[in-house]
Amino acid sequence: MFVFKNAWKSVIRNKGRNILIAIIVAIIAAAATIGLSIRQAANSARETGLENTSVTGQISVDRSKLISASNTSGSSTTDARPDFSAIREALSDKELKLSDYQKYAKLSSVASSYYTETSSLAKTDSFQAVSTTSSDNSSSSSESSNADAQQGPGGGMGGGMGATTISGDFQLVGFSSDQAVKNASNGSFTMTSGEVFGYDATDDNEVIISKSLADFNNLKVGSTITAANPSDSSKTYTLKVVGIYKNSTETSGSTGGPGNSSTASDPANAIYTSVATLKALGLDASSTLTTTDSSGTSSTSAAAQISYTYVFSNKSDYTSFKTQATKAGLSSDYAVSSSDVEEYESSLVPLNNLSQFALTLLLIVLGVGAVVLIVLSLFNVRERKYEVGVLTAMGVKKTKVAAQFAIELLIVTMIGLGIGAIAGAATSLPVSNQLLASQVAQQESENSSQQAQFGRGMQGGAGPNGSGSSSNSGSNAGGNSGSTTQAPPSQGNGGPGRIGTRAVSYVSSINSTVSLSMVGQLVLIGLGLTLLSALVGVIFVMRYEPLQILADRS
Repeated sequence: MFVFKNAWKSVIRNKGRNILIAIIVAIIAAAATIGLSIRQAANSARETGLENTSVTGQISVDRSKLISASNTSGSSTTDARPDFSAIREALSDKELKLSDYQKYAKLSSVASSYYTETSSLAKTDSFQAVSTTSSDNSSSSSESSNADAQQGPGGGMGGGMGATTISGDFQLVGFSSDQAVKNASNGSFTMTSGEVFGYDATDDNEVIISKSLADFNNLKVGSTITAANPSDSSKTYTLKVVGIYKNSTETSGSTGGPGNSSTASDPANAIYTSVATLKALGLDASSTLTTTDSSGTSSTSAAAQISYTYVFSNKSDYTSFKTQATKAGLSSDYAVSSSDVEEYESSLVPLNNLSQFALTLLLIVLGVGAVVLIVLSLFNVRERKYEVGVLTAMGVKKTKVAAQFAIELLIVTMIGLGIGAIAGAATSLPVSNQLLASQVAQQESENSSQQAQFGRGMQGGAGPNGSGSSSNSGSNAGGNSGSTTQAPPSQGNGGPGRIGTRAVSYVSSINSTVSLSMVGQLVLIGLGLTLLSALVGVIFVMRYEPLQILADRS
């Protein structure tokens, strides 16, 4: 009890020095509170941001792994060129069948699934494709030497993730359900007349076409159209128009680039139907088309490409699906990915940068603060050297004297810690959001600079619209309603054969409130600083000899 009473009297007696220490500790505590709140918000965003939002995922061939394995194990030529034959062999016959996709859709982690099958059709004299060119240079069935929609092994990934070269004049897309229609790779659309087709095999070749295509061919609901097989012009298909739609985002002409004159890549020439109709026409993924090139070589390819998407209730189910799929027999040659997860993680880039900055600043503040406190503690002990000599000469043990100095410092530190924690809690939200806004502005500036440099965003695919989570979907990193900032659009989600755009919505506000765990961390920080700085005082006290101190004083 003597130690505590004497320590408190010393705190009251040395007000100036202790007020200075309390101010320094308060500054450290305020900075620590803000830094810890930012890191807590960032961790919460990473761990729980997608826990209450549906997530979509796809299975695709891990081409990078297969190519790397082929280059490693394959025999290299004398001039060190890649073994293209080995690479092609490794990538061949890797496309999953519909039954394979459906097997994994039965796993417990999957909430639902949908898919599309993309084929193509060629024009006829009575049904022409929308084209912005003055000359008729589209790749019709009689002129095309390419196969139907060609794609690398693995097919699509539920949202245009793979590059697709489309021959023919029209893109014929079969949907498995309304959910698949809602997430059409060409983007959302609205019906201007009629209604969307059914999904039963009894539906009589029902299709819906774009308003541009309908106007171009003077068609209306109830009209019939005749299109040809892209590899055999003598084979035609009769389709019934049951609806006319208008794309939410209109584009004109093919975006295939130089040398790609196919009008099938134009969204206006997309014909939508059900997978049942596609199967009835013999243009589904289980059917094949045979084409012959200019040299007379025949090749067989699938009549359609499958794009299968799995829907998960949250990110945890998506993570579980990876493990379950592997146990169910999914080869290591395939990878499970989610554009929703990737996009959400992209939206956290400014917040992650801010979290790293907060950690660096926190370490610097703690380091500098610890040094300052150690120096002040050292001066405190040296100034009170005579007091130490008197107490020890009176019979007080050195350990008690050292404990008194430690308790004095602890009292002052806890007072400063409390003041700093209150100040930090009051300012953490506006300061954190202001710092985050600066990070977002910096990230957007980088994107804008790249946009100006390239004249476009970074190329790359994205997942389906609408069904999974948007990058942030209007919720902030702390779990309460907040805001997002939309960056310049990046390339992706354009559907097969074309380039689309999707903007990344960066997290622009966080709920950086002080939690009990953070209070515990602050207390540990205070105790750590106290012990570290008090240790210096303890060392000096234990080294002092009371008689020598009193003799020197005399």
